[in-house]
Amino acid sequence: MFAIIGMAAAAAAGIGGYAATKDFAKRKLRFVDVVHSRPAPWIAGGVAALLAAPVVALLPIVGAGTALLFGAGVGLGVRSAQKERHLLE
Repeated sequence: MFAIIGMAAAAAAGIGGYAATKDFAKRKLRFVDVVHSRPAPWIAGGVAALLAAPVVALLPIVGAGTALLFGAGVGLGVRSAQKERHLLE
């Protein structure tokens, strides 16, 4: 039972990180050139995973994979916003 709740929480963290970051990068950071550089998704994903790690360590149901999935979602959200911007130009 707890495994299913943990997997659902990890999926929600990944999807939520992706959706929120894509929207934020597309709307608020569209004129910031650094966001549209090549290493930006890697940096954003790594920082998000590092910041989520202490929070995940305090929660009993989720594990380190949740922080990694959240970081991957953030990185993919930034990359998706980059691609949409380049398609509009």
